[in-house]
Amino acid sequence: MRGEKSAGAGGWGPTRDLEGKRVSILGLGASGEAAAHLVLNKGGQVYVSDLRTEASAAAGAADLRALGAQVDLGGHDLERISSSDLVVVSPGIPPDAPVLRALRGVGRGWISEPELAFRFFRSPLIAVTGTNGKTTTAVLTAHLLRSAGMEVGLGGNIGGGLGPPASALATTEPVPDWLVVEVSSFQLADIRRFRPDIGILTNLAPDHLDRYPGLSAYYADKANLFRNATEDSKWVLNGDQPEVAELAGDAVGDRFWVSLDEARAPGAWLSDEGDLAQDLGDGVEPILPGSDFPLLGRHNVANGLFAAVAAQLAGAGLEPVRRGLGSAPSIAHRMEPVGERDGVLWINDSKATNVAAAASALGSLDRDVVVLLGGKDKGEDLEPLARAMEGRVRLAVLYGAARDRFARDLNTRVPLRIVPGTFEDAVAAAASESRPGEVLLLSPACSSFDMFADYAARGERFRTLAEGRG
Repeated sequence: MRGEKSAGAGGWGPTRDLEGKRVSILGLGASGEAAAHLVLNKGGQVYVSDLRTEASAAAGAADLRALGAQVDLGGHDLERISSSDLVVVSPGIPPDAPVLRALRGVGRGWISEPELAFRFFRSPLIAVTGTNGKTTTAVLTAHLLRSAGMEVGLGGNIGGGLGPPASALATTEPVPDWLVVEVSSFQLADIRRFRPDIGILTNLAPDHLDRYPGLSAYYADKANLFRNATEDSKWVLNGDQPEVAELAGDAVGDRFWVSLDEARAPGAWLSDEGDLAQDLGDGVEPILPGSDFPLLGRHNVANGLFAAVAAQLAGAGLEPVRRGLGSAPSIAHRMEPVGERDGVLWINDSKATNVAAAASALGSLDRDVVVLLGGKDKGEDLEPLARAMEGRVRLAVLYGAARDRFARDLNTRVPLRIVPGTFEDAVAAAASESRPGEVLLLSPACSSFDMFADYAARGERFRTLAEGRG
């Protein structure tokens, strides 16, 4: 049963405003600035605060002050925040931050930035979450809808220049046919009414254990995707992970499954012959020969299948979906080939900031691999990574803050080389060890914050080195 575009999302519609309401926004990053712009657009009085005082924060503060917002840098005015009509918290503020503990102490709640945005969305919504693959899936879904001639707003947690925060989509003109929004667990933690017309859950794996007290707390935030389900909801779910179905629980709505292991209807799958196929209620249909799908890796095939199902549920025809999958764009920092030197293929997978993502990347390659691992350690169990490395990785080059722990836990599993210097030193060491016909893979299994501002900066530096630009 294929879906049609719904008449509107579950938001409060364009007549809702914040005229005269006092709104406090905690955090002056991209999402905080977008939320402030939205509130000002809707007639609200904005107060923004951030502990940061550096130049980037000061520039953002100056821009908002020029629009009429009041901004504090270097601290939070708790009395002012707690007396606001609405408090919006940016995802970069951890739940145990002193300002949030203080708000809890006075019985004051808050919402996330996508929750604020949702209340003003004027288009039906596709929301994408999951531990890994959510950015690629969101980009591919938007690409397939555009291939079908639809106007699409793409944004949310996606970052990396691929789309704005969710709040920026709430005022997009002309109003798009669909919105595709990536949402993180941090953002889902603080929703109240957020409800997608189509929700996608790509997969679940341990992540962010440096922020959450345990895996169950992380998964509990992901489960909020289903919090406001209705009979009209449609869910596109990973059919290869029983924990995904368990997380969805008894949420109402129609379910469609994506599998790389078996044909499962209603849904889409990778056939034994390596081709993409589906049954969405009209019988088994071929989607695309696997050889025609341009993105590297089995995990990207799964992302393509998620996007194909969601796009058709949103009203796209199968033919435009086929064309769109065949022209799927390579996405920066996600299994992105960035060069070939001396017979060695360099692949930038800097977005692999956790063990599951790096293990998936390794499992998708059919050449011997020299892999770069390291960065800021998230404290995850490395056993799944070790299993993925065995038989595939000829050498692991370890660098950054995580290198000593990785060396200890991966010792004897694969050959290791520890590089105590800079990221450039590590890449040079990996390049010197690589042989013609191999892959030099940056798939760090760690965040980037020991050496870089974010994973994109790390990936761009790797690209520069791959291109021989020093």
